[in-house]
Amino acid sequence: MSEHTTQSGTVIRTRGLTKSFTRGKRTVEAVRGLDLEIGHGELVAFLGPNGAGKSTTLRMLTTLLAPTAGSAEVAGYDVVTQRRAVRNSIGYVGQGNGAGHTQRGRDELVSQARAFGMSRVDARRRAEDLLAAFDLTEHAGRPVSTLSGGQRRRLDVAIGLVHTPSLLFLDEPSTGLDPQNRANLQQQIERLHAEQNTTIVLTTHYLEEADAIADRVIVIDHGRVIADDTATRLKSGLGDLVTLGFAGREQAVIAAERAAAGLPADATVERSGQVVTIRAARGAETAAGLVQDLAGLGAPVQRITVAQPTLDDVFLDLTGRSLRESNETTPTATDETEGAAA
Repeated sequence: MSEHTTQSGTVIRTRGLTKSFTRGKRTVEAVRGLDLEIGHGELVAFLGPNGAGKSTTLRMLTTLLAPTAGSAEVAGYDVVTQRRAVRNSIGYVGQGNGAGHTQRGRDELVSQARAFGMSRVDARRRAEDLLAAFDLTEHAGRPVSTLSGGQRRRLDVAIGLVHTPSLLFLDEPSTGLDPQNRANLQQQIERLHAEQNTTIVLTTHYLEEADAIADRVIVIDHGRVIADDTATRLKSGLGDLVTLGFAGREQAVIAAERAAAGLPADATVERSGQVVTIRAARGAETAAGLVQDLAGLGAPVQRITVAQPTLDDVFLDLTGRSLRESNETTPTATDETEGAAA
């Protein structure tokens, strides 16, 4: 890591970072004027739908793509003019499998270590350490093509760490894994971050993944950052969702009027038939008092649920659409350009 990075504590800094692709007569801005700072030791998740610009951003930060405009420094080095220094300072795990399918896992790790200038003895020692760290020792003699999806992804991460970088980029590390392997890989990432204080930047469209492991969540949509905070603060700013069910419409009308009159101005109250929904900070506490009031007004609550906000609720509030639904739609031109750039 450079002296500048060590002193400032900032390992990634971008200003107006932009990437455009031209397809035929159409220009697509995959990333639009990104201003970003990430400090040493952070675990940051770029969250957004397919085609939002997450992978394009990582490819610029790892020197695989040149920006159309703006600037970026990674580990104190410019991603355009000091590409070699950037690459020597980082680890990168792309969406595809990084190891040769006919290679054995142990041999692949040793070869990668040798490529970074390690002696044969040090390369073998480093390979064995990584195999043990990622629970791959017993599978190390098998061809990569015979490993399970989870084992291959763990091997990919191990390859990205072979030269002991202090900064690791992971592009959709859990994509295509079953829930068990996804959870296992997340545990490995968390352990790496906790034990070695590695700065980790990952992209994901899995809400649960970003929520579970990231210190900081940067929400990207249409190439722009639309939110940047901890998952807890992003969700707490939205408030709990309280759903009240009543025996009849009249009771629901009374409840909606009472809730609207008694709640803060930033709370929302909606009624549909015999159901009233309330979005409010500390909704669980609010609901308890409201239920008592309504019983006294002759509008007893028949059913009640209180749901804490999710990151999907945050995305819905910011964009008017669900992140889950956005990921299930047909790929856009931005998806295609990101894929083409890989």
